[in-house]
Amino acid sequence: MALEKRLILIISDSHIHERADWFPKEFVEMFKSRKYDAVIHAGDVVDQDVLDYIERLGKRLVVVQGNMDYLDLPEEEVFDVFGIRIGVVHGDQVRPRGNISALTMIARRMGVSILVSGHTHSPFVTVYSSVLHINPGSVTGVWGGGGGSFTPSFIEMELYSNGVTNITLYQLERNRITSKEETITLYPTS
Repeated sequence: MALEKRLILIISDSHIHERADWFPKEFVEMFKSRKYDAVIHAGDVVDQDVLDYIERLGKRLVVVQGNMDYLDLPEEEVFDVFGIRIGVVHGDQVRPRGNISALTMIARRMGVSILVSGHTHSPFVTVYSSVLHINPGSVTGVWGGGGGSFTPSFIEMELYSNGVTNITLYQLERNRITSKEETITLYPTS
């Protein structure tokens, strides 16, 4: 049986047109060069034209409402890829921002192995209590209520049918894209 792969773009906290004009041009060029199976936006999309744009980037769009969104979006989403359940929330449900223990409780309630969240404006990838937590930071690098890295960032996740997951964090520093890759093995939850 051949090994299958799904490429997923994970972004959050764009805040376009309130705090940023558009996505960094360097990221737009990368997005155009990829064929994403899914695009996840973990909230704070802000405007409909942003939603329309990211919907065209992949075969499937999974997006949740952030605390700065006035669009009619769900508060959380769950979907499966190769039997691995992935949950998406903005992250404003927990305090302090990025509280990994509280996010893990949300993941358990949702019955997911991977939880994608945003709200911190600082990226992180960590496994805590058997849950893979992915936060892509702010795709535009804008300020957030709790600070943030101020560095535009996003994540690409390659999920393979054998449970191997390659996660690559991309950051824009001095008009140059840098990347950091991590490999994690997950097991189907269904």
